[in-house]
Amino acid sequence: MERVIALLATERGQRLDKYIAQRIPELSRSLVQRLISKGLITVNGQMVKASHKVEVGDAIVLCLPPPETLEVHPEAIPLDIVYEDADLLVVNKPAGMVVHPACGHRTGTLVNAVLAHCPEMADMEDIWRAGIVHRLDKETSGLIIVAKNQAARQHLQQQFKRREVKKIYLALVEGHLEPAQGLIEAPIGRDPRHRKRMAVMKEERGGREARTAYRVVEYFSLQAGRTPRLYTLVEARPVTGRTHQVRVHFAFIGHPLVGDPVYGSRKRRSAAIDGDGLPLSGRQFLHAQLLGFHLPHSNHYVEFRAELPTDLREVLEKLRTR
Repeated sequence: MERVIALLATERGQRLDKYIAQRIPELSRSLVQRLISKGLITVNGQMVKASHKVEVGDAIVLCLPPPETLEVHPEAIPLDIVYEDADLLVVNKPAGMVVHPACGHRTGTLVNAVLAHCPEMADMEDIWRAGIVHRLDKETSGLIIVAKNQAARQHLQQQFKRREVKKIYLALVEGHLEPAQGLIEAPIGRDPRHRKRMAVMKEERGGREARTAYRVVEYFSLQAGRTPRLYTLVEARPVTGRTHQVRVHFAFIGHPLVGDPVYGSRKRRSAAIDGDGLPLSGRQFLHAQLLGFHLPHSNHYVEFRAELPTDLREVLEKLRTR
């Protein structure tokens, strides 16, 4: 069962994450930071950042999820490995695969598959996220890096933190997106009404800086009845790395991703998939096409690319022929 802890701050000026870790020694500061980012810790009923300075009398509420068993079993799941060396794997993840085990997804994840491919990774810290340095949503396909050892993981994490990793996604969005090239700047935080969703929100309410550059690749006009349906294929390059960033940003500017079950317009989503006859079901049109980074052992810069999977290629073929 979820455990709820209520604290009443008795001092001021200290960071929230540090204050809680000191008051509740059983919680590490890194765990507290994760709980804050997930909206599981609030101050006076509001979501805040880990750096929030507490004030005397602040009502701090922690909703602690039930403890998880640490057992993660290797599973012989085929992997599409684009690159591998002694330090890391670059995997072309299929849509439908969860990156690491969590509630409701204890098996069949990328971590389960990687542990079977590299049994030595079972000795890494945090077995639930063994080697994972960044994530892709379950229904997003494409490239993801997995570190094989702790040193490589830390090296790669620093590259992501310094925003040195080049990431390019291909996305199909609803409508005719203009201008043809631009930058979406809107802070993103955990939606206070729906804990599993993200939303654009002011920084003082928990939003964190988020920027997504984009470039239009192709426009489509699909004749469906009297009114044509308009679509735009874009290359999206997230400058920051917030959860669901690409999906949230394009929805925010009025051009949600085609097929997005969370951030898409329900009426347009239904029309796009069913009424327009596009062969896309159960996933958003989003593919991590390119990754560029420095190899941990040599610091040599490399780039890898993954072509669109069959289901997304068929969507574009349908649009081009109609």
